[in-house]
Amino acid sequence: MCKELKTRVLRISSNFSDDLTLHQPEWTEILSCTVNALKAGQVVAVPTDTIYGLACVAQNSEAIRRVYDIKGRNGDKPLAICVGEIHDIYKYCKVSVKDRLLRDLLPGPVTLVLERSATLNGDLNPFTKLIGVRIPDHPFMRRLCQMCDTPLALTSANVSTQSSTVAANEFEDLWPRLAVVVDGGPIEDKSRLGSTVVDLSVCGRYRIIRPGCALSATVQILEGRYGLLEDPDHR
Repeated sequence: MCKELKTRVLRISSNFSDDLTLHQPEWTEILSCTVNALKAGQVVAVPTDTIYGLACVAQNSEAIRRVYDIKGRNGDKPLAICVGEIHDIYKYCKVSVKDRLLRDLLPGPVTLVLERSATLNGDLNPFTKLIGVRIPDHPFMRRLCQMCDTPLALTSANVSTQSSTVAANEFEDLWPRLAVVVDGGPIEDKSRLGSTVVDLSVCGRYRIIRPGCALSATVQILEGRYGLLEDPDHR
């Protein structure tokens, strides 16, 4: 049943409070089906801690092309990756900041832009040496990444130029092109701003690429705890 190409809309309870929820039969089956779809090269829709996203296996070049096609996205706009644990970041990125800094920001509504490693699929954002990486503060997404054991390419679940989505029904027009839609209910943060995107690829500096929903808290950590300076060349 999980191998069918017909779109499956799988609803999970949004009333989760801890990781124990992940062991409930409902979540176990939905996680399994979503992992199977991803490993088969399909694109899925998932809830995150900020907005709904489209995800595929980042190491699968055909799946990446499918994401761009579904969104009608310009090919020179990059996709971020999503991983399950801090140590995974070191596999796919060249980290130039302290490990404590990573742990102060992630999991959370922040995308860190770092220099990519050679391990990452060369067909993913081939026009740049940088990559954005996320660990959403959402138990379903974290467990999904852990079970896939490979980075997921992640972008907003909407057609390019349209608003980000905070409920599954808001991108219903995309459902027929997706293998699985995981409906986790409305996202609590209704700002639709998405994650705060910050470039940390230059030692001792940071550059805000997108203010997002956590700008103030992110800057406070970068400057207040670690003494990073905003890059004056990229304000």
